[in-house]
Formats: sequence, structure tokens, C-alpha cells
Amino acid sequence: MTKAIDLHKKWTRRKDYRAAYDKLAPGFALAGAVVKARVTARLTQEQLAERMKTTQSVIARLESGRTRPSTQTLERLAAATGTRLKISFMPERG
Repeated sequence: MTKAIDLHKKWTRRKDYRAAYDKLAPGFALAGAVVKARVTARLTQEQLAERMKTTQSVIARLESGRTRPSTQTLERLAAATGTRLKISFMPERG
């Protein structure tokens, strides 16, 4: 059976794949940050949802990167996990 990581390594040689992956990278990074905040706070998805007054499925969608959360949602997540929201802009790669 082929592993996803092996396919990713193979496909990153393709210019079209790299471009599509790079376009999705900010969403992957945000989803990873959401997961990290929850795990660091030692909360389950259900516990985080309860603190944010939402549902576990909303948290799952945030963590999967399937949704683009508003800054208001991210502020609620920060408060619920005992963290501080920080948004920054970085120059494009040259």
C-alpha cells in the first residue's frame, strides 16, 4: 500500500502540484495552529466546543482546514484555550 507521505514526496516534483500545495499552505498552517492550541490546553474537541459555545463538528472543520474562520472565531478560540491571537503579514517569497 502506498503511503500519503510517499505520494506527496513524489508529486512535489510536479510544478502544478507544488503550486496547488503552496496555495493551500496557509490553511494547513492555520489548521495546525488550531490543533496545537487545543492540544496544548489539554482539551478535547468537545471540551473546546463547549467553551466556545459551538459544536464539536465545528471544531473538527476548523482543525481539518475545511473552513476559513473569522477573526472573531479565532479570538473565541484563543480565549477558550488560554492563548492570545496574533495575526501578522509576511513578505512574499522572492
